[in-house]
Amino acid sequence: MTGVVFKSENNQVLIRLNERTEGILPREERIAGEKYNPGDRMKFFVLDVRQTTRGPRIVVSRTHPGLLRKLLELQVPEIADGVIEIKNIVREGGARAKVALMTLDANVDPVGSCVGKDGARIKPVSRELAGEKVDLIIWNSDPLVYIRNSLSPARVAKVEPVLDQERSVQVYVYPDQLSLAIGKAGQNVRLSARLTGWKIDINPMEVDRMPTLSDIFHDFSAEEKAE
Repeated sequence: MTGVVFKSENNQVLIRLNERTEGILPREERIAGEKYNPGDRMKFFVLDVRQTTRGPRIVVSRTHPGLLRKLLELQVPEIADGVIEIKNIVREGGARAKVALMTLDANVDPVGSCVGKDGARIKPVSRELAGEKVDLIIWNSDPLVYIRNSLSPARVAKVEPVLDQERSVQVYVYPDQLSLAIGKAGQNVRLSARLTGWKIDINPMEVDRMPTLSDIFHDFSAEEKAE
């Protein structure tokens, strides 16, 4: 629902949803660092409605995955029409989210459809959520492929299941992709684990070193001495 902040003081944020209905935005449902100034208009996800002696008590959220789902439905007709299905969403409100997408239509690119030309579809969603970065992921029924996709934008070299641990994998990335795969304060791998439901351990991939001129000269000298 679209609402207008009408009170934000003493740690209480109240939202006017219509002429006769008010909502409460609890601290745990707020985007970290987001300001709620009286008169600000923004969108909220309705978490709970309870009848009280003073009328309905409505609890709203700015961090619930359902808010991102609804915003994508508003911006992407293919999602609203069911051509593209959202399989799962995880969020760290205002910072980063991952959305797993799939379609049965071979002519539709789920990620491209959600991004839009020059970001025309995804940018309004991000702006509505205080600049939250949204990673769009292709869902796959093969968990190892899904895990590889989920770590985007990092490029993964190899995914191996841990045989003695249930739903656990070792992921290998080249050194230049390591920090990207882990993310700031572990955010990327943390969201990937929540999205896929698997424990993910990131490891650097050992790069085979190409022989240098020094190596070649050393080997040549060693051969001469052997002769």
